[in-house]
Amino acid sequence: MKPKILLIEDETDLGNVVRQYLEIMDFEVTWYQQSTLALEHFESNPQVYHILLIDVSIPDMDGFTLAQEVIKLNEYVPFLFLTARNERADRLYGLKIGADDYITKPFDIDELVLRIRNIIKRNLHTSIDVNSRDFIERGDVRFYKDSFKLLIGSHKEITLTPREAELLDFLFRNENRILKREDILKQLWGDNDYFLGRSLDVFVSRLRKHLGKSAVVSIDNVYGVGFIFNVSGK
Repeated sequence: MKPKILLIEDETDLGNVVRQYLEIMDFEVTWYQQSTLALEHFESNPQVYHILLIDVSIPDMDGFTLAQEVIKLNEYVPFLFLTARNERADRLYGLKIGADDYITKPFDIDELVLRIRNIIKRNLHTSIDVNSRDFIERGDVRFYKDSFKLLIGSHKEITLTPREAELLDFLFRNENRILKREDILKQLWGDNDYFLGRSLDVFVSRLRKHLGKSAVVSIDNVYGVGFIFNVSGK
């Protein structure tokens, strides 16, 4: 099966070149020149595409806004920004939204293909091996440590970042115990500085959002101290 790409690019000449070359390289490409039309299409097909290529500067809806709407429909689909703007603030904002990459025009088409293949390969390689025994299971929650995958009930599998997975593994090893922030930081990452502390808050917030779907596992704040990883039935 050919990898499916959704391309959003308003420049006709560039869009044609990118689409034709990607098709030659054995991709299946759907191309839109308007963000609103692409979003309507994606709403009907949120699980179909292996990756989205999004131009940042599209008149009817900029690429950043489009990406944020796409994430609401499928927060796990990878996307890559194409842009003529090489400003650091734009690049950082694009990556902050969740982009897997950010390529500045004019770009080498072969480099684009390699980056696309690497992103797709990375996502495929992190898929769950259902025969793997290296997982932790508590009620409706199953955590595959090696592939950074989290399954909660019948919901779609969740891909964690390496540090989120590392934190979740630590929490599972310390169930139903009050954990001090400084102890978590030092044991996991060897330091207790401001920036790591802020990162810990982000990771905990993301894990708490995911685990909100579980009837068994949750993360609660312990004011002024840290967190407690609650597992019911223990």
